[in-house]
Amino acid sequence: MNRRQFLASVAAASAAGRLQGASRLPIRKGVLISMLPKEMSFPDRMKLARDVGFQSVEGMTVNDPREAEEIKKAADGAGLPIHSVMNMGHWENPLSSDDPAVVDKSLAIMRTSMGNAKLWGADTVLLVPAVVNPKTSYKDAWARSQVAIKKLIPLAEQYKVIIAVEEVWNKFLVSPLEFAKYVDEFNSPWIKAYFDVGNIVFYGYPQDWIRVLGKRIVKLHLKDFAYKQGRTEWTGLKEGQIDWRAVYDALAEIGYKGDATVELKSGDEAYLRAVSQKEDQILEGI
Repeated sequence: MNRRQFLASVAAASAAGRLQGASRLPIRKGVLISMLPKEMSFPDRMKLARDVGFQSVEGMTVNDPREAEEIKKAADGAGLPIHSVMNMGHWENPLSSDDPAVVDKSLAIMRTSMGNAKLWGADTVLLVPAVVNPKTSYKDAWARSQVAIKKLIPLAEQYKVIIAVEEVWNKFLVSPLEFAKYVDEFNSPWIKAYFDVGNIVFYGYPQDWIRVLGKRIVKLHLKDFAYKQGRTEWTGLKEGQIDWRAVYDALAEIGYKGDATVELKSGDEAYLRAVSQKEDQILEGI
């Protein structure tokens, strides 16, 4: 066997392995903190998440410093890193508003989220950057939100926390090309993309968006979706219309190595264990 034949055989074996789902993607399995049973204490929630197979957790904005410390202690005790914070103020107070008071409030909530991230050791804060509605045009949403987000970049650099913008049925960034352009215009390592696999199924294919966004993607949300006879429905993982093998291939192609957080309804131990196993299958290309 000459060198060319040898290399061809290695490539063929590698491709066969991928088709069989033999190569697990180097992605940590995350769970959104709101999926964990609310009747349990934070230490018990974190322990449960770890025991059913999750490797990280995504927090949500916490205004009470004592509660934030409690969450940190619980996560540290369970050996479960908090990798990201979901900002909770961008819907009621969008950065695209024409009211300066609304924008100021939204910025204040983002600063709290970024403070949470710094305390918890998270490297990212999720942000819905703008909301297009009858009062706010697409063009204005683009311009206003960029002006506002630029005000947060110095704090992001100080805290070493990336601001990751997400498309989430806000009538904004409705194509992967626009999403990429929006992120690129900041020309900052502290502004990246948070990509939700389920959010764009209504008008696109996640594998296409993943390839276009490429290295801009710093975090992933996983959920499934079905659109039938004019009706939309969130489903369990691998129960909707997403081609998860195509998603697997796209993530492998761009070399994504971050966290993938499931964003589903809350449930008990059996439910969470089943979700964790489904995520294993997705990351293994099965």
